[in-house]
Amino acid sequence: MSGHSKWSTIKHQKGAADAKRGALFTKLSRDITLAAKSGGADPDMNFRLRLALDKAKAGNMPSDSISRAVKRGAGGGAGAGEDLEEITYEGYGPGGGAILLQAVTTNRNRAAAEIRSTFTKGGGSLGESGCVAWNFETKGVITLEVPDESRGEELGLLAIDAGAEDIDIDEGVLEIHTPPERLQEVRDALADEKVNLDSAQISMVPKATVLLESHAAEQTLKLLDNLEELEDVQKAYTNADFPVEVLEKYQSEA
Repeated sequence: MSGHSKWSTIKHQKGAADAKRGALFTKLSRDITLAAKSGGADPDMNFRLRLALDKAKAGNMPSDSISRAVKRGAGGGAGAGEDLEEITYEGYGPGGGAILLQAVTTNRNRAAAEIRSTFTKGGGSLGESGCVAWNFETKGVITLEVPDESRGEELGLLAIDAGAEDIDIDEGVLEIHTPPERLQEVRDALADEKVNLDSAQISMVPKATVLLESHAAEQTLKLLDNLEELEDVQKAYTNADFPVEVLEKYQSEA
């Protein structure tokens, strides 16, 4: 799979998300609010909202918090007037790996200052708009655990028949890439097979990856975690690929 980096898969398996549960709920709430604002409060008619709700439920977000986030996005409830701004930040990690951040904030200056500081402390640098975005493309990405490679190939072929572009099977995890507009169709086709999807989301996938040496790889993994712990950062993407031994060490650390 061109541009396939193991970091996001390993990160998901490890369960490394946000350092604090409250920060996770803030991110989930903002996802829901923006989805409802852009496409309405009915998840049957708003696939972005449907994905955000699924992610919130998987993160054990309380149902009343979910309801409030939907209402805010639809123009009602407390905080309905809160001005959330979506911003993309771009930069480089140690060793030159590209990093693309999707942020949602109520304070652009605060977000930029915190992100710049985190890049600098982590041995990276915040770049200008457009400096790395050219190396990423928007894709639907579905991941699920499979009992064996044979079952993974079977589900992968089903996904391709439903509109997927590419699949990758590694260490019991099937990752499927789709055009963004076909994500729902592929997701629904897999759901008909009664399989449990680990995640289904719109992501920024690198067109090509860069393998880092061990020291730079460890620094970059730490930087990515620190960036994702920032309240204003919703998602982080990289074109960096990492030596197997570094990923194994990363995966084993709680």
